[in-house]
Amino acid sequence: MALLVGIVCSGAAAAQEVWVITESGQPMQGTHKPARVIELDAPQRIEAELTTGLPGDPQKAAPIVRQRLKDGGASLQQRMQTAYQGVTDAWSMGITTIPAVVVDQRYVLYGETNIDRALARIAQHRKERP
Repeated sequence: MALLVGIVCSGAAAAQEVWVITESGQPMQGTHKPARVIELDAPQRIEAELTTGLPGDPQKAAPIVRQRLKDGGASLQQRMQTAYQGVTDAWSMGITTIPAVVVDQRYVLYGETNIDRALARIAQHRKERP
């Protein structure tokens, strides 16, 4: 069962910035396209890409990782930044369970895998408690 939690934060009542916080193995459904999808396991997936097939000897592994980082260039750096920033943002909002749908960084609905249903529940909550 989904749980709705209000997070104390200022924001306009009409704003609708929607974030989805989940993991890669828990895809969300629905027609609404969130402004942001945070996959909490993204940093681990990137790390796995960089370390796959490395030799056990750290002295031999280090230059391979450096080369992979270099080959990844700005695109890899952006992916890493986005992944870690997402984890930081989820943590700073106090997200405790996934999936979570966050509206305006103020309202959170936990446990609902359908974004449209989550938004409807949040809208109902906002209507009842403006």
